[in-house]
Amino acid sequence: MADTQVDEKQAAAAERHAAKLARRIDSFAKEHGGAEGQVAYIGQKGARIVLVGEDGGWGDLVAPSHAVAMSAVEKAGITVHEDFDGEFAAKVKTGPYEWSRMAGIQLGGPKNS
Repeated sequence: MADTQVDEKQAAAAERHAAKLARRIDSFAKEHGGAEGQVAYIGQKGARIVLVGEDGGWGDLVAPSHAVAMSAVEKAGITVHEDFDGEFAAKVKTGPYEWSRMAGIQLGGPKNS
């Protein structure tokens, strides 16, 4: 019986976390004219939800598990891609900040410290 209560509490916590992430996804989508996403397993840390807005803006969220991430994107009602490549990846617009952070050291830009 105690295990059932623990499972129910864990399920309720996961549901609350998914709802919170879904609200953040909705907020991102409103700010960027819509959004699409991709969910990637990142090991013990859980899963990363990468969001790409219709305007090319992008961001990410981390969920404690792949199941919570999938529940969040389902609640938010966004299109979810299996991979981050092709036409989906081409929608991302990057600026000077991203270039300096991602490739700054190799290109002689500021160090990523």
